[in-house]
Amino acid sequence: MRWALWSAVGGGAGSTALAQNPVNGYPKAGATLRYIVPFPPGGLTDVVARLVGQQLGARWGVNVVIDNKPGGGAQIGADAAAKSPGDGYTLLAITLAHAANATLFKGRAPFDLKRDLRPVALLAGSPMLVVVPAASPIKDFKDLVAQAHQRPLNTGSSGNGTPPHLTAELFADLTQTSLQHIPYKGGAPSLTDLIGGQLDVIFSNFPESIAHVKAGKLRALAITSPHRHPQVPEVPTTAELGLAQLQVENWTGILAPASTPDAIVDKLGAEAVAIIQSPEVAERARAQGFRIDARGPREFGSFLNAEIERWARIISASRIQPD
Repeated sequence: MRWALWSAVGGGAGSTALAQNPVNGYPKAGATLRYIVPFPPGGLTDVVARLVGQQLGARWGVNVVIDNKPGGGAQIGADAAAKSPGDGYTLLAITLAHAANATLFKGRAPFDLKRDLRPVALLAGSPMLVVVPAASPIKDFKDLVAQAHQRPLNTGSSGNGTPPHLTAELFADLTQTSLQHIPYKGGAPSLTDLIGGQLDVIFSNFPESIAHVKAGKLRALAITSPHRHPQVPEVPTTAELGLAQLQVENWTGILAPASTPDAIVDKLGAEAVAIIQSPEVAERARAQGFRIDARGPREFGSFLNAEIERWARIISASRIQPD
């Protein structure tokens, strides 16, 4: 609830004015703003952070440094941000993984997501593709459900508690089936084994599997987004297939240290939303497979609370443990 209270103080009609005028001298021209990405360079979160960071630096006349701090299940970078000054010059890129980590690492993390960090903006989401080998006897989504009722299908992911794993467990929960999960050290090796027939199905991050689908190595059975994707318009959504609750996007957003003042959070949130919605940035993000889903501090706070609660139930029911 703390995020909701913060949002009620900031955000709303004052955001436009805050975005146009300095907030107590913030930001200082030529200052350095550290944008922590708790993943390696080149990944989905990193791509969006660099798109937004570049524009933020140009608009505000500040130096935005993308600081990649991978490791620890995305906890190392998050911890660094949580322990940073709340002066508006440290941002943290987060994803669905952090909503899951709030449960996976509860009582074990060196910081508390809700206590030590606060929402700034939601930026975009990337759906999951339900994919099987091209030579698989599983021809469509209905067949996948039927096969899963007959035997535990083998599924892989980039690790315990990652979006592909969580989506697989959600599928099993909704269809009352069983899956045999095999964690890999990354999405690429899991897809290699899927193509080779060692796995039956993967609920894959869209950008990781789309090239294999287009090359004819994998067959896409469904997509977990609200609408069909322009890159694969022939692939139906899970809602169309009668499983509307299997809607998952590996979203990315921005948090700031909890002590960051409301006015600065509002200013940052308004600017980030404007940037991701700008035609140039939105087009580049969509080319990477993202759906623009821009929301300010209040809306993002509500969304993030809902995501934490949603995945807490799945993690508990499936007894998922972090790697």
